[in-house]
Amino acid sequence: MPLPIVSHPDYDAGFSTSHRFPMGKYSALVDILTNRGLMGSVSQPDLPLPEWLHLAHEPDYVGQVVSCTVPPKIEREIGFPVTQRVSLRAQLAAAGTLLAARLALIHGLACNTAGGSHHARRDHGAGFCTFNDVAIASLVLLSEGRARNILVVDLDVHQGDGTAQILADEPRVFTFSMHGERNYPVRKALSDLDIALPDGMEDDAYLSVLAKELPRLCGMRLWDIVFYNAGVDPHQEDRLGRLALSNEGLRRREELVIGSFRKLGVPVCGVLGGGYSQDVTALAERHAILFDVASRYAG
Repeated sequence: MPLPIVSHPDYDAGFSTSHRFPMGKYSALVDILTNRGLMGSVSQPDLPLPEWLHLAHEPDYVGQVVSCTVPPKIEREIGFPVTQRVSLRAQLAAAGTLLAARLALIHGLACNTAGGSHHARRDHGAGFCTFNDVAIASLVLLSEGRARNILVVDLDVHQGDGTAQILADEPRVFTFSMHGERNYPVRKALSDLDIALPDGMEDDAYLSVLAKELPRLCGMRLWDIVFYNAGVDPHQEDRLGRLALSNEGLRRREELVIGSFRKLGVPVCGVLGGGYSQDVTALAERHAILFDVASRYAG
């Protein structure tokens, strides 16, 4: 069957093309996937239940986001004002990752065309992240009894500090982050396993490190699901990345991660993660690599 994909037009909150956060990549990605015939099995999320959001975030902060009354200090940490469109986008992206996870549990693999907002912490957002969708989805699955052992594989170039903080006291979720040592955030959180990489690392060296870690992660537990943050900001042309992967390196990375877990029959939920460029089309092409590779493992 086609790769189950979760998407929504309101993932794109309509930022100016001059904004540091390339919001247009979400619409551009959908256009690319449509042109490639990969949007054959698409589901749209509804707004999340408040109790889902409260599992990962303080109710006061959730209320501020939903009512668009986030304090200016927190908006500065997030990197943009939390307007009605931003609030809607954050809620739908979180619900989208949860829906993709539920589809992955049924079909073995599913991807969200947003998500990976891993800097959002329990009581506030940060780093272009408003709600932490992977933490929310993980905690909902646990609360519903749909999963007992969850692995987060975060390969965004920035450490998944918010995910690590929210899930620090949840032993049923193991957080793995492989990221640039000298990149944001300056103060790293403590994941269950952190691998910090030097600036300028290229394809073969990066993939060698990852290939050494994946067998250990695969064999650690009988995972019910893996959340895979497939950020493309390790790319050599990413303006916030500091690493030096090529498009082919990203493709090999996706093959390695998805292939490792699907060969064991472990469901994988892919989320978009970070990627920063003024060339939105080229950026969306990098994000599309996840869906190209995942589509070959679907069904």
